[in-house]
Amino acid sequence: MTDHHDDDSALFRAAIGDVRPLRHDRASVQPPRPKPIPRQRDADERRVLDELLDGELDPAELETGEELSFLRPGIQKRVLRKLRRGHYAVQAELDLHGQTRVTARQELRGFIDDCRQRDVRCVRIIHGKGRGSSNRGPVLKVLVDRWLRQLDEVLAFASASPADGGTGAVYVLLRSR
Repeated sequence: MTDHHDDDSALFRAAIGDVRPLRHDRASVQPPRPKPIPRQRDADERRVLDELLDGELDPAELETGEELSFLRPGIQKRVLRKLRRGHYAVQAELDLHGQTRVTARQELRGFIDDCRQRDVRCVRIIHGKGRGSSNRGPVLKVLVDRWLRQLDEVLAFASASPADGGTGAVYVLLRSR
């Protein structure tokens, strides 16, 4: 029996190779480290949610995806907020309903030039919601958005309040003469 035991010991030593004895017989056990908790991020997210839930709801701040909005670089954001809320008195109005692209562009350009000559600062342009258009969506609305952005005279514009045409019209703030 001793031969069998010695053979097993020799095989075991051959299998594990060189070893060195431990100086102590206790295992070093450290508790597992806890996963990091993003406390600051969680606090920031809670604060944002609280502000959203507790803040006063202003319908002019809500966006449905149909609104037009533009602010020329260098103009303060509060100007656009005030414009969107209808805080500027509308001094002139242009209705482009039923116009062709060419006619609408000429009318818009002439209207803006006339308003600048008379030092009119805030105007409303009614472009319609495009309900009469085919499946392409609102044609004049898209064009008015593009044309107004191209005019240096335009400082800002935003979709009108529901009482003034909603997403079928825009308030436009013009540069003073």
